[in-house]
Amino acid sequence: MDRWVCNVCGYIYDPQQGDPDNGISPGTAFEDLPEDWSCPVCGAAKDEFSKE
Repeated sequence: MDRWVCNVCGYIYDPQQGDPDNGISPGTAFEDLPEDWSCPVCGAAKDEFSKE
């Protein structure tokens, strides 16, 4: 699975890790994140991320 980088702050969303602090289980692909999911560091929207 591809990792995605926040264009605003540099946070990397790694599907193998997920985002457990925000209810996203490990193994969740970026494409499968809810549309209202945002960067857990800076709050940027999904469309502010680029594939690593």
